[in-house]
Amino acid sequence: MKLRIFPGVDAANAAAGEWLAGCLAEPSTSNVMVAGGNTPLPVYELIARRRLDLAHLNLFVLDEYVGVPLDEPRSCANLLRQRVAHPWGVAPERFFAISSLAEDALASVIAQEQRIERAGGLDLIILGLGQNGHLGFNEPGSAPDSTARITELDPLSTEANRRWFGGDYAPSRGATVGLKTILAARKVLVLAYGSAKAAAVRQVVAGEIGSHCPASFLRTHPDACLIVDQAAAAALSPGYQALGADFQEVPLVPKL
Repeated sequence: MKLRIFPGVDAANAAAGEWLAGCLAEPSTSNVMVAGGNTPLPVYELIARRRLDLAHLNLFVLDEYVGVPLDEPRSCANLLRQRVAHPWGVAPERFFAISSLAEDALASVIAQEQRIERAGGLDLIILGLGQNGHLGFNEPGSAPDSTARITELDPLSTEANRRWFGGDYAPSRGATVGLKTILAARKVLVLAYGSAKAAAVRQVVAGEIGSHCPASFLRTHPDACLIVDQAAAAALSPGYQALGADFQEVPLVPKL
């Protein structure tokens, strides 16, 4: 994994957009997994503005809130359909979502992993970093070989969900693709902005690798990039800081 630190969110998003556009332009990129939430949305928009020919992509949704109506526009499926698949020119039959209905969610997310496996695995995945180090709804305690399942969410995640839905819903369960599929992706982009993510960034970059911080497993990934702004990097030691440069890129060597 490489760490890139930028002075602010705009610079970080611009760099993430460049990195992502380069990956999407590679002929070998076909199977792409996208995450919802506020953090990656501006990067998705930057890609849409480039008007790249992305009609060949298969887009897979990472996770979904359980117990939210299918027509809720803020569900992961509907958000990513409107903000990624449609603007990127990806046909509906190439967009693969996970059901938010409690009775269907488990079978749906298991089918998602099976679909990815049949397609040959993920070429690229775009992720946000949770405040507690989660990836998707793989909360602390998730094993690196975990597979698709319904998870009980950490209170931090439930409260974040409450804010996301403006108090209309506060899902306490999530359907998620497992860490096994995430870690097997050939390229990984992780975004983390703001002081609320500083503790998680420190744990990913400098803490022990383990299930207490699922994102820490990415530190051993051969082609992953963690992009943060200065606020999210605030808890790191001075050796990691940008020190006035446009950015600093640091290859992270896992502790043995």
